[in-house]
Amino acid sequence: MKSVRKLITPEQFLDVASTVQRNNEGMAANVAERITEEALKFVAACSSAPRARLKPSRVVDEGWHALILHTAVYAELCRSLHHYVHHVPERPDIARHDPDALARTQAAIKAAGYDPDPAMWNGPTDNAIPVAASCEHSEPAPAGCGADCSNTGPN
Repeated sequence: MKSVRKLITPEQFLDVASTVQRNNEGMAANVAERITEEALKFVAACSSAPRARLKPSRVVDEGWHALILHTAVYAELCRSLHHYVHHVPERPDIARHDPDALARTQAAIKAAGYDPDPAMWNGPTDNAIPVAASCEHSEPAPAGCGADCSNTGPN
């Protein structure tokens, strides 16, 4: 399997992981790094399968948010992957949870050449890894874009 940390520089990785850790009081650095790795895998999988209707877990979404906050890093990451992966936030609603989407996303991560960390891909009610993010993405409207990565922007 490929090393996801090679998608950005070591300094950029530590900056993003530090953002995850700062946004989640009491989080250990190694947990923030695992979350960051999964967020990178998620973006890479979305880029590899732009029509697969993928979505992050609540925990992975925390890492995706941190990546997006580092706008220059995120833009360069998406350019290097040849697809800009958009994020459309929405209010949490447990009724929209689709466990098949998380399984589909992990399969796409494997297909992209990475090993997903199963502990990071639990449903929205699992609080084994507490994070500030409370998003549970749903399928976007046909004309929209969201966590399914179906809409790409300029590279």
